[in-house]
Amino acid sequence: MAVPGDISGQSLRGSTSSLDRQNRAARQHDFTYIATPAQVERFVNAGYLVRVPQSPDYLLHNLSFPYARPEVKLFISRLGPQYTRACGEQLVVTSLTRPRNQQPRNASPRSVHPTGMALDLRRPAGKCRAWLERVLLQLEGSGVLEVSMERRPPHYHVALFPRQYAAYVDRISLASAGRYEVRPGDSLWEIARRHETTVTRLRSANNLNGNRIYPGQVLTLPG
Repeated sequence: MAVPGDISGQSLRGSTSSLDRQNRAARQHDFTYIATPAQVERFVNAGYLVRVPQSPDYLLHNLSFPYARPEVKLFISRLGPQYTRACGEQLVVTSLTRPRNQQPRNASPRSVHPTGMALDLRRPAGKCRAWLERVLLQLEGSGVLEVSMERRPPHYHVALFPRQYAAYVDRISLASAGRYEVRPGDSLWEIARRHETTVTRLRSANNLNGNRIYPGQVLTLPG
C-alpha cells in the first residue's frame, strides 16, 4: 500500500468529472450495473463477486451485501492492517456492492456501487482521519481509484479501478522483492534515480551492455 506523501494538489470534493472517470472505468472493465439482490447472488455464484470476510484489522458494519470485486477485497485486506498499525483501531467499511434497487435515496444515479467496484469507509477523527485521507489521495494520484468525502453520513466513497490497482500491487510486490517492471516511457536513468542507485549498477545487476530497455521487462534492483 502507498506511503503517505505530498497531496497538496488534490481534493476530496466530488465532481462530475470524477463520476465520469468512475463510469468510464466500469465500461472499460465491462462491468454490469447489478439491479437486484437476486442478481448479486448470481454474480457471487459465477465468481464475479467474492465475499469479503470480517477481520481483526477492519470491520464490516451492517452490510446487507458483503461482496465485492476481487480487487476491492485485495484493497481492503492491504489497507486494513496498515490503518490498524497507524491508528490502533479498526478500519470501518460501511458499504460494498449495492444493487440499484437497494441504493439509498441520496445516492447518485451514476453511482458505481452496483458494479461491485466501490466501497464506503467511515470517516475517523484526528490523526486517523489525516492518515487515511493522505493515503487515499496518494492512491488517487497514482490513478488506481477515485475518492470523495460524503457528509450524510460522514464517509469516504472509494471507486477502485481493478486492473489499474492490481497492476499497482504487482509493482509494489516486485519492488519489495528487489525487482522492477519497466513501464512505457521509463529510462535507466529515471529508474536509477527513483531507486537511489546508478545506471552503472543497474546495467551490472542485469547484464545490460547499453541503455535499451522495454516495457514489461523485469529488472533486478541492486542492493
